[in-house]
Amino acid sequence: MSEERDVMEYDVVIVGAGPAGLAAACRLKQKAESAGKEINVCVVEKGSEVGAHILSGAVFEPRALDELFPDWKERGAPLLTPVKRDEMHLLKSPEKTSKLPNAIVPRTMHNHGNFVVSLGKVVRWLGEQAEALGVEIYPGFAAQEAIIDDDGVVRGIVTNDLGVARDGSHKDDYYPGMELRAKYTLFAEGCRGHIGKRLISRYELDKDRDPQHYGIGLKELWEIPADKHEPGLVVHGAGWPLNDDNPGGWFLYHLEDNMVSVGLIVDLSYENPYLSPFDEFQRLKHHPVLAKHLEGGKRVSYGARAITKGGLNALPKMVFPGGMLIGCDAGTLNFAKIKGSHTAMKCGMIAAEVCGDAIMDGAEGGDTLERFTTAFEDSWLFAELKQSRNFGPAIHKMGAFFGGAFNFIEQSIFRGHVPWTLHDRQPDHAALKPASEATRIEYPKPDGKLSFDKLSSVFLSSTNHEEDQPVHLVLSDTRIPIEHNLPTYAEPAQRYCPAGVYEVVDDGSGGQRFQINAQNCVHCKTCDIKDPSQNITWVAPAGGGGPNYGAM
Repeated sequence: MSEERDVMEYDVVIVGAGPAGLAAACRLKQKAESAGKEINVCVVEKGSEVGAHILSGAVFEPRALDELFPDWKERGAPLLTPVKRDEMHLLKSPEKTSKLPNAIVPRTMHNHGNFVVSLGKVVRWLGEQAEALGVEIYPGFAAQEAIIDDDGVVRGIVTNDLGVARDGSHKDDYYPGMELRAKYTLFAEGCRGHIGKRLISRYELDKDRDPQHYGIGLKELWEIPADKHEPGLVVHGAGWPLNDDNPGGWFLYHLEDNMVSVGLIVDLSYENPYLSPFDEFQRLKHHPVLAKHLEGGKRVSYGARAITKGGLNALPKMVFPGGMLIGCDAGTLNFAKIKGSHTAMKCGMIAAEVCGDAIMDGAEGGDTLERFTTAFEDSWLFAELKQSRNFGPAIHKMGAFFGGAFNFIEQSIFRGHVPWTLHDRQPDHAALKPASEATRIEYPKPDGKLSFDKLSSVFLSSTNHEEDQPVHLVLSDTRIPIEHNLPTYAEPAQRYCPAGVYEVVDDGSGGQRFQINAQNCVHCKTCDIKDPSQNITWVAPAGGGGPNYGAM
């Protein structure tokens, strides 16, 4: 902080223009307007535009949106395709499946009343509503660190310095990042937020909680022939090509305009270091249950993103002096529903209510808004997360079949109101087995019709980073990948990264070196989560870099 920086001051600064951050911004302005007062709100977004880094399935539950904008239909919200029909499949092999009757599918997986959406479009629309209310939104500005004073109070954030070369030197266009100071700062960075991660550690927000758990979601958007298109069809599945040691599930949703989104979620508690989530996704699409929807179609986009899925048991304390963690930065996704947008929005709205009350009561900031915890625990969001708290641990402990049966009984019969709580206390990165104890997986070559390679996929994500900038994937110890991870785990970064960022290559002198192709990074954060040595730290690159997901 010794460098001279431009300073801007607000009542509230929000980091991240996703569902949580924009819902919070809108609610703050609504609250001020109804009271005839002014609350100055700023949102910074590392993507090149609002929605550029948004990636989700997505089946959208409108409960929180109904509260935020009851007239969302009249306002033109892009919720255009109501769910018409659900299917659930258990894949048994590359050819066989069992279609599950709806009667034995857990209640939380039924989607009547929900919508198949592009979450990117929904978020862009939310951004328009926020700006119309007077929120200042600055895309292309990455929050690099929190401003924390000598008393341990968060006072805002510092954005990235501009014009920094790869070696750390200042280029001709160098300009120091700005200080955005606020009475309260809300961190809505999404899964594994790089500042949120540090705040959780600094303030011990995860004390006495289960370790957070994650999945990696890979998604493609396809345009398919009109005669195969069924708007509002929602298909979910589990089983092959994954299993109880390497769990996960898949989805296929029919949107409007002959578009289909298809994806695979691989639980990052998987054990086999040879597993490649990207390649599992590519071979999955050849299963007849999925292929019949995609054959004859054209893939138009690709992306990947980690998912915070530990639920209530892993939810950290969300308040600290001067700010809050909200949405997926904390982990409010309801894994039993495979939905996190409505919960993130509601979390942001609760935070806005508490912040707004404090500011309008004359607070100058710097305090810990413990009232948020009470308001959160009194909300339908907390009740929903409490009812689904055992869903993930049951799958981890009992496997897909018995865990699924347990979840059906708990969610459909008892509706989550049971006197027990299951726990999963093994961090995801600790689940990997040594390569010597694992079975090597040989993946089929892509056919260029249903399955594809990583580089052509990254191209479809519109990922771009300025070449001459510091590498945003930081190794604590540069020796670990070759000296430890390679002999012990066959260096799994080569496979868990869905964008070809990490490679083990010849060093030119008969040895090997670890190569980081940072320009390929789609900001999924999987490396920060799954590296078995916890040696990789993802930090925000220069603002505006990364993918641009468009309609994803």
